[in-house]
Amino acid sequence: MTVKVYNQEGQEVGTVDLKDEVFGIEPNSAVVHQYVVNYLARQRQGTASTKTRRDVAGGGRKPWRQKGTGRARAGTIRSPLWRGGGTVFGPHPRSYGSPMPKKMKRLAIRSVFSDKARNESIKVIDNLELPEIKTKQINTIMQKLDLADKKCLILDEGKNQNLVLSCRNLPQVEYCRATLANGYDMLNADCLVITKAGLEKVQEVFG
Repeated sequence: MTVKVYNQEGQEVGTVDLKDEVFGIEPNSAVVHQYVVNYLARQRQGTASTKTRRDVAGGGRKPWRQKGTGRARAGTIRSPLWRGGGTVFGPHPRSYGSPMPKKMKRLAIRSVFSDKARNESIKVIDNLELPEIKTKQINTIMQKLDLADKKCLILDEGKNQNLVLSCRNLPQVEYCRATLANGYDMLNADCLVITKAGLEKVQEVFG
């Protein structure tokens, strides 16, 4: 598959070939769904915690003798049946994610790339170098690429601090290192804007 390459002015400056191993496979929707569910589950903090009867302070003394009082037998005032007692089957810190094989993750990411390529939702830009940290410059570039009204994910390679900080205040634009992009962020974007350096790295890692 061949796509056009643009510069920061929105002008076409050439073409580039996309590897079929990454951008030309048949998307596997079941694996993508499993990937997204697992990804969102891992975003949960999982810090909710309750105290069982052994964790609640006090209750070491038997409140009354076993027999002869006419009341039900009781061994501690921290029983879950009592006010101020422990909690039964309450939440405890845990991870909500589940194991997912690396090959399935790679398949899910390649499926998302292929789906974006099939729907012509990928734009390759030759370079994204900003002389200073300026949100307005990114906004202008997106307008010249006809992406002003779309949610975009910029994938670049290498350290580009000016680009990172310039994208930070734009709600419609996200930035990520090409090799660290996850399937959820790519699905959430209307269009992927990939630099040539980022594209080479993606095809090297996932190809």
